[in-house]
Amino acid sequence: MTAQTHPTPGRPPAGEAPRVALFVTCLVNVMRPAVAEATRELLLTAGAHVEVPLDQTCCGQPAFNSGDEADGRAMARRQIEALDGYDYVVAPSGSCIGTIRHTYPETFAGDAVWGPRAERLAARAFEITSFLVDVLGFHPEPTRPAVARATYHDTCSGLRELGVHDQPRRLLGSVPGLKMVPLPDANVCCGFGGTFCVKYPAISNAVVDEKARAIEATGADILLGGDLGCLMNMAGRLGRRGSSVRAFHTVEALTGRLATPAIGEAPGRETKR
Repeated sequence: MTAQTHPTPGRPPAGEAPRVALFVTCLVNVMRPAVAEATRELLLTAGAHVEVPLDQTCCGQPAFNSGDEADGRAMARRQIEALDGYDYVVAPSGSCIGTIRHTYPETFAGDAVWGPRAERLAARAFEITSFLVDVLGFHPEPTRPAVARATYHDTCSGLRELGVHDQPRRLLGSVPGLKMVPLPDANVCCGFGGTFCVKYPAISNAVVDEKARAIEATGADILLGGDLGCLMNMAGRLGRRGSSVRAFHTVEALTGRLATPAIGEAPGRETKR
């Protein structure tokens, strides 16, 4: 697929819909495609022209985090190629966009060919709620109410690498019937950390158990967040504790999908809540 570029990289001409590449991410693709569908729906509603590049692949974060620099670089180069030429690249993940925004330029610093390409991609890559609020100035008008109490967990990469904090709360505040309740220490890690939970399971379990207790103490029915890996980790722990709190990605709440099976639920289980 040949991508058409605009005169000013990363910015379409005035009045023209931005051409957005939806970066689906590995976990979303394999574990919860509904998150990608909800992200696409939001982008279309916000007036973007959305494409899903078929050549996209893993951003390379697991390889980089595990010290596999060679495979990480190979995946990064392929991703740079696949996402070239779009006005913006948007994903429902702070950690994957954080990799593109920070790890790619650092990895290819000093490389005359890939360095500039990595920098250009980094400048055009956004987490979905940040893109909607900070770039498009989008004000959603949800038509499907959600009668529930929800609390929000700030994922580490989204918060610390991308500054995603107010944006999801601002968008969620527009959902009729959704009462947001604060989560104590919402900015504290849930214990997932990608490969961290595999390398240090005892520490990870202790951290997520503390997080689960904090979530339950809010009295919320729904747990929301911006990274599927973190949500799967917390949903798993909540389920093992016998908790009734159900976990969803933020974009699912923004598109009226809270009546569907939550993360970790089998189809039909939600009707028994």
